[in-house]
Amino acid sequence: WRPSLLHKVVSVPPSSDKQFNPTGRPPTVLPALRSTLHTRYSTHDWHHANVVQLKGSEASRYCAGRLNADSMRLMQDRDQLTYQMQEDSRRNLGERISNIDFWRSELIYELECLLKETQALETAKKRLECAADEMQGPLKVALECLYHREKRKGIDLVHDDVEKNLIKEVDVFKDCQEILTKLAQKISQHLGIIRDAQHALEQDLSIKNSAHFIDEKCFNLRNTSDSINFYHGVEKADGTVSVPATWAKFSEDNIRCSQHARANSVKLREDAEVGLESTSEEMWNHFISTNLAFNNRIAEVADAKNKLQAQLAKILQEIFQTEDTIMLLERSIKAKEYPLKVAQTRLEGRTKRPNIELCRDAPQFQLVTEVYTIDDTLQTLKQRLQEAHDTLQMLILNKSKLEHEISVKANSFFIDKKCMDMRKVFPSTPRLIGY
Repeated sequence: WRPSLLHKVVSVPPSSDKQFNPTGRPPTVLPALRSTLHTRYSTHDWHHANVVQLKGSEASRYCAGRLNADSMRLMQDRDQLTYQMQEDSRRNLGERISNIDFWRSELIYELECLLKETQALETAKKRLECAADEMQGPLKVALECLYHREKRKGIDLVHDDVEKNLIKEVDVFKDCQEILTKLAQKISQHLGIIRDAQHALEQDLSIKNSAHFIDEKCFNLRNTSDSINFYHGVEKADGTVSVPATWAKFSEDNIRCSQHARANSVKLREDAEVGLESTSEEMWNHFISTNLAFNNRIAEVADAKNKLQAQLAKILQEIFQTEDTIMLLERSIKAKEYPLKVAQTRLEGRTKRPNIELCRDAPQFQLVTEVYTIDDTLQTLKQRLQEAHDTLQMLILNKSKLEHEISVKANSFFIDKKCMDMRKVFPSTPRLIGY
């Protein structure tokens, strides 16, 4: 809006100004001249301005009313939506807590079953270990019998029925002990698997307890709770690592793994029971058979000391000759050091010849060849000296073995009787099966 009248200045002739206003000031304004001296609006402008003002005010009031009504509707809709979303979140949290409770109960039940099976398996392992340890005594006796019978002299050093039964008995005892030890090792390995499954169950149960506590705390939060606060941007940070399907599958896999471990544990306990019974029966049968062979094989001991002493004399002679050879080799090596020093000193001195005199002449070739030849000779002699030392050590070892055999065969007359005295005690069947 703008006024339709413009400011207009009316020119007054100078003659009239001088007549009526000698001082030069504007004359007194008369009503007829007001429009010629000041800016004024027309009536049309006044009415138009009022209409425009009213229309603008009405439009503003209408817009404000519509905004207020829309705002009220928006607030009501958003309040309802917020309340509904909050209720949906609370319902989802409740369902989540119920799901956690279900899997917690399943995990607790499976953990209790796994602990019972672990205890039963550890008991079976202790029985196997006790039975294996119990076999150590008879095995040691059988080995000592074989050791003592090795001290027999002359013709008594035969592979008779007693020795055959003793060797078979030792093999049977070792096999039975190995069977039980392997079963115990399998159980130990399986106990490790069970402990892994138990750890997985306990860890799963622990994190579910934590999740249950957190979700229950979130479930109990209200708009009037004291612990609520603003955490700007938390909705943008997605730290989730699973979805409901993978979450349930995780616990299901842990339970399935535990059930599989328990099934294998039952089979291992059955194998352990069968192994204990079979090994006990087999050991008793061989023990009785060996005792019968011992009772049938009690004889005098012949003397084989002459052969051993003759062999010992030869060994001593050979040791003497080998020591003499070692001494000669050391002297020969010592004797080759001086020619090597002379040749190397000559070569070193000839390196100081000036300028053109550094000639690769026949003496130079001869000296180099001499050094290489003496070095090769020394290496050969040192190698032969090492072989002589090794041979001497071997001869000394054989000498000590022969001396030992000669010393132990002096008491071979009472070996079989002593072995029978050692075999009077044998573990009972309950002890052989781990009780």
